[in-house]
Amino acid sequence: MLGNNKNFNHLKVHTQYSICEGAIKIDDLADFCKSNKIKAIGLSDSYNLCGALEFADKISKVGTQPIIGTQININLDNIYGKISLYATSEAGYKSLTKLSSISYLKNDGSTEPTCNLEDLKQNSEDLVLLTGNSKNFFGKLFFKNKLKDFEQILNSLKNSFKNRLYIEIQRHNEPQEKNFENYLLNISKPLQLPLIATQEIFYLNENMYEAHDALVCIGEKNFVDDKNRFKYSNQHFIKSQEEIENLYSDIPEALENNYNFHLRFHFKPKKSKPILPSIKNKESSSPENELSQLAKRGLENRLTNFILKKKTIKPKDQIVEMYEDRLNHEINIINSMDYASYFLIVSDYIKWAKKNSIPVGPGRGSGAGSLVAYCLDITDLDPIEFNLIFERFLNPDRISMPDFDIDFCEDKRDQVFGYLKSKYKNGVAHIITFGKLKARMVLRDVGRVLGLSYGHVDKICKMVPFDPSRPLTLQESIDREPRFKEEIKNNVKVKKLIELSLKLEGLNRNMATHAAGVVIAGEKLAEQFPLYIDHNSNLTLPSTQYDMYSSENAGLVKFDLLGLKTLTVIDNTIKRLKLKKIDLDITKIDHNDKKVFSMLSTGETTGLFQLESAGMREAIKQMKPNKFDDIIALVALYRPGPMSNIPIYNDCKNGLKEPDYIHPTLKEVLTPTYGIIIYQEQVMQIAQTLAGFTAGEADILRRAMGKKKKAELDRQKERFINGALKNGISKDVANFVFTKIEPFAQYGFNKSHAAAYALIAYQTAYLKTHHKEDFIAATMSTELTNTSKLREFVEELKKLNIEIIKPSINKCFSDFKAINGKLFYGLGAIKNVGFEAISNIINEREKNGKFKSFFDFINRVSAKDVNKLQLEGLVKAGVFDEFDEDRNKILNSIPKIIQKIKNINDDKENHQTNLFDEQEKEKNEFVYESSLPWSLKELLSEEFKSIGFYLTNHPLNEFEEIFNQLKIKSYNQFYDDNLNEGQVAGTIMSIQEKKSAKGTPYAIVKFSDKKCEFELFLFAEILVTNRDKLKESESFVLTLQKDRITGDATKKRINVKKILNLEEVINKPYSKVTIELKDDLNLNEIKQLLSNRGDTEINFLVRVKNRQATYSLQENRKFDLSLLKTLKAKKYVEKITV
Repeated sequence: MLGNNKNFNHLKVHTQYSICEGAIKIDDLADFCKSNKIKAIGLSDSYNLCGALEFADKISKVGTQPIIGTQININLDNIYGKISLYATSEAGYKSLTKLSSISYLKNDGSTEPTCNLEDLKQNSEDLVLLTGNSKNFFGKLFFKNKLKDFEQILNSLKNSFKNRLYIEIQRHNEPQEKNFENYLLNISKPLQLPLIATQEIFYLNENMYEAHDALVCIGEKNFVDDKNRFKYSNQHFIKSQEEIENLYSDIPEALENNYNFHLRFHFKPKKSKPILPSIKNKESSSPENELSQLAKRGLENRLTNFILKKKTIKPKDQIVEMYEDRLNHEINIINSMDYASYFLIVSDYIKWAKKNSIPVGPGRGSGAGSLVAYCLDITDLDPIEFNLIFERFLNPDRISMPDFDIDFCEDKRDQVFGYLKSKYKNGVAHIITFGKLKARMVLRDVGRVLGLSYGHVDKICKMVPFDPSRPLTLQESIDREPRFKEEIKNNVKVKKLIELSLKLEGLNRNMATHAAGVVIAGEKLAEQFPLYIDHNSNLTLPSTQYDMYSSENAGLVKFDLLGLKTLTVIDNTIKRLKLKKIDLDITKIDHNDKKVFSMLSTGETTGLFQLESAGMREAIKQMKPNKFDDIIALVALYRPGPMSNIPIYNDCKNGLKEPDYIHPTLKEVLTPTYGIIIYQEQVMQIAQTLAGFTAGEADILRRAMGKKKKAELDRQKERFINGALKNGISKDVANFVFTKIEPFAQYGFNKSHAAAYALIAYQTAYLKTHHKEDFIAATMSTELTNTSKLREFVEELKKLNIEIIKPSINKCFSDFKAINGKLFYGLGAIKNVGFEAISNIINEREKNGKFKSFFDFINRVSAKDVNKLQLEGLVKAGVFDEFDEDRNKILNSIPKIIQKIKNINDDKENHQTNLFDEQEKEKNEFVYESSLPWSLKELLSEEFKSIGFYLTNHPLNEFEEIFNQLKIKSYNQFYDDNLNEGQVAGTIMSIQEKKSAKGTPYAIVKFSDKKCEFELFLFAEILVTNRDKLKESESFVLTLQKDRITGDATKKRINVKKILNLEEVINKPYSKVTIELKDDLNLNEIKQLLSNRGDTEINFLVRVKNRQATYSLQENRKFDLSLLKTLKAKKYVEKITV
């Protein structure tokens, strides 16, 4: 037994960054190290350094020495396997980084990331190499009997690594391990290579074994019960010192080398200041001079073309001086903070985008408050006009550096990434992200590897509430949802599913790429920072292996190039107008257009950026905006917290209430917002006005109030009161003002961001006001796969009385089009059709004329553009109704149709003529498979599946007369009448189940009737009772109760008291029926129809000329809806009353 003063170093720890292999979160590992007083521990994730910076930071904070390494694949003659490398110094970490980057950058994605031996030798400086276990590179060489290669490679590596190469001995009680160990022990002395004992660690504690096994199966797409798969032993946890000493007692040398291993290391990766490439040109000597020159030239342009053209009471010289002073002030701060290169980089790619007709947003975030940004074309908002503060974005006291988030047209953003690649070559990369095993995902994955049925697992997953704004953990969901406990109690496999899922929840599931973020750090990015390539994406750039937080800590500066769909909509609308010879420059529209504000005041804001939610519509109707500042305020106010101030703003704006300015000195600051502190900038202005704060100091105050840290807040309060006293304000007043503004600072909104987004909102409102058909068509064309949005727009079109041309192969196009005031439905929006395929079909129609018949369609389309799913979607949507209205007949003939198209295509390619086809062509018809036509209900059900909502008809329409008899109303009728209770019929369009803060289940269900769509809440008891039958496209009769909201006579709260399936209501027997007959009645037919006995009392009223007679059947008969419909269709039946 060796001395107890020695500590075994666990060097081979796999964290969760070893995807679907390591089951250790770094926070948990740090806690373990702290509680067990671990002296040193080594990171050895497979194929990456993703966790290196986080590992070094968190492990060192608990007093444990972090040893940074990774496992990299080596490829020799298509034998792939891992070796372990560790960095002893900064130079070693650079070598490690370069090798890790090479393994991805040289790889085409067909194999796991790899390096070759030459890469390893050329980048060996200050690296320690461990040979790995029986399943790694050298183990594979051994088991393939390549012993000569084995020893030659070790000798070759020994020349590069010198005394930094170890033969690794591992003991996990796994197959073949002993054979490999014996060989290693035999060659270590002849090769003069030291032995080292290690353990491959995948989880912290032994009780994690079964969950880890499931995790491995998730990654390898295996079943747990598969007997042919490789299975790790249960020895891959952190063993105690005593267990390790007993395990390796027969090879003390290997233990001794492990004990001393940590002494080789005097390095850990550390946080760094921001790193940016130096940007300058031949004319300027530095980035600072370049920034100054470009900003001043930009200001001249803005003054000439925009600022001085606006109406103002100030003299021109005074305006120019004000702008020049502000510009110089900002330039001084930017240069003092070494941020000139950042501004220049952003300005450069935005100018390139605008030059290449790529729409760019007017600004985003606090950066819109910068005049330099405005002059460099980074933003399109004049910060002085909108009273925006630069220091909210950048000031010398700011700890973390800000960034510009730039919105680009979604369709063209990739071109900007391409430009960055061409300009900065290998110095630019995206940022990696990690998909997590969240509550639903972990249940699905574990359920799959355990072999549970998809349907059963799906049912269990749906018990986890889906609410992205307030996601619940699996344990929280179990605690709140009684159905979990029932499932666990009744099914042992579900119990196992939950047990394993709870252990794996939160681990990394896969690597992905932050598509919007890029870092730019100069030519040697791959040597300074480990890079990764996502071969599953179409991205032109590699990614950093560090996530967003580690990238920032490493000194990488992030540039966000965001895709904003609204910019695409605006761009597409303008292009559509141009085709109609209407030229519109959206940057030069009138921001005081009365027609626009009139439209906004109606609340009809569907499709308008930031303004289209139900709550926002109500708020904007009450506000009655008449100036651009109102839209800025609304964008800022419509959020939890400040939302309660909307009624106050509206009342003050509309003269119903006097504004409260808190203190006379603050009237100027608060007048634009009627005494309400809406913006963070106002908090800063109050501190400047009342207490003499500088803009930078005011930003510190704002942040202190927002973070609510008492010590810092107390310091700021004292500074505020002292500053106010110097300005002649009493202590009581200063204290009162501070207390008043503090709550607002916590949820005040960034005015720079609100103003930028209000501008985009106004642009969409302008387009909808003056060019509504083209705007709606452009918007719907960007939402081809978003059924719920398309449904909203169809409802909007009905309200606007714009005719919708239903899907037609000869009339419609692949996207939505507005022609002569009508909107033609986009065929690319039909489910499963595919935009490219339908575009090719439409191109054929436009090139060679309309399809004359379905047979003509078959003869002209390419087999590449039609498959079973595509044709099914088109048929169900009624695209071929003009050729044949029997959709079911076409649907059942699809296999035959596809074969026919394929045969015709083959014949065309081979220049052959088929005699039978020629005969069929002469007849110009296709022989369909026989089938029964769909009923109206079947037709609409299939149409719903294809389109996602009801377009040509509504399933409730056929019951209109029955609804009248049963006093079932439309939702709008019920909402507007004076009765407190009534029955309404509705068809479910969507259902979303959630949990309240107390854990009670409820659902938000969107119904539709023939007049409108409406949302209702179903609460606990009604939801639980009816959950199984609540499905999309099913129709129900709802008993609703109406409560008026106190203080607002126009608003009503609608509660659901009862919900019944429509079939239950209309098919239940009638208690009494009166049938009115004409004198040409067919008595025998009536007798046959009413031959079945039942529960309905039948009365007849027969009219003959001016006389009428009443008869009653002695026995009750069976009489339901289907019989009512049959009798009503008879010519001799005048009326049926139930």
